[in-house]
Amino acid sequence: MTKPIYVLNGPNLNRLGKREPEIYGSTTLSEVEAMCRDAAGDWPLVFRQSNSESELVEWIHEAADDGAGILINPAAFTFYSMAIMDALKMFPGPVIEFHISNVHKREEMYHRSLMSGVVTAVMIGLGARGYQAGIHEIKRLVSEV
Repeated sequence: MTKPIYVLNGPNLNRLGKREPEIYGSTTLSEVEAMCRDAAGDWPLVFRQSNSESELVEWIHEAADDGAGILINPAAFTFYSMAIMDALKMFPGPVIEFHISNVHKREEMYHRSLMSGVVTAVMIGLGARGYQAGIHEIKRLVSEV
C-alpha cells in the first residue's frame, strides 16, 4: 500500500475565506482540502489543520513513521517555530513548505523562514490553488526515489 501524503496547515488557516481575503483569497480550507484530494487522485492523503504548535509537531512525527511526503503551510509558525523545524528535519522523505501569499512582497517580518533551510522545496504566492501543484510535486518527488 502506498504511504499517504500529509498536508499540514498551521494557525489561522481554518479561517481561510474569511481572513484577509485581499491576501489569502476567498477559498475556504474545506475547498483547499477538496482540491488536494482531487490532485492526489488514488494516492492516500491525510489533511489536517491546527492552531497548536505541539499538535503539528506530533503530526510530523506521525508522518515520519507513516507518510510518503509532507506539504506543509506552517503559517505564523514559519517564522519562529524551532520545534516544527526540528521535527521536519527528522522526516526522511520530501517536504514542501507552502505559502498562499508571496511572503516576500509583505512586511519584513515575513521574509525569514526557519523551515526553508530544512525542506526539499518552497512554494509561495500561488494562491490556494497552488496546493494542487504542491500535491503533484510531492507525488513526483516520491515516485523518483
